[in-house]
Amino acid sequence: METVNIHEAKTHLSRLMERVAKGESFIIAKAGKPIGKLVPLDEAETPKKRRIGFMKGEIVVPEDFDTMMADEIEEMFYGGSLFPK
Repeated sequence: METVNIHEAKTHLSRLMERVAKGESFIIAKAGKPIGKLVPLDEAETPKKRRIGFMKGEIVVPEDFDTMMADEIEEMFYGGSLFPK
């Protein structure tokens, strides 16, 4: 693995990044002492895109979903029904 000093890395960052994109790795050194590593990202680390509708047909929403347990909720919050029946 090639070692480059900080000044060279700053001066030639674009060229180094092109080489990294092709799979090479570099060690960045300051005063001859390694302080970091420039490596390509693995393809496996990129998050997969979410698919809209991937559970279509697997979930059933009841017809009375909007009013489910309305009486119990009103009782908890208001101590009785707000809406006369």
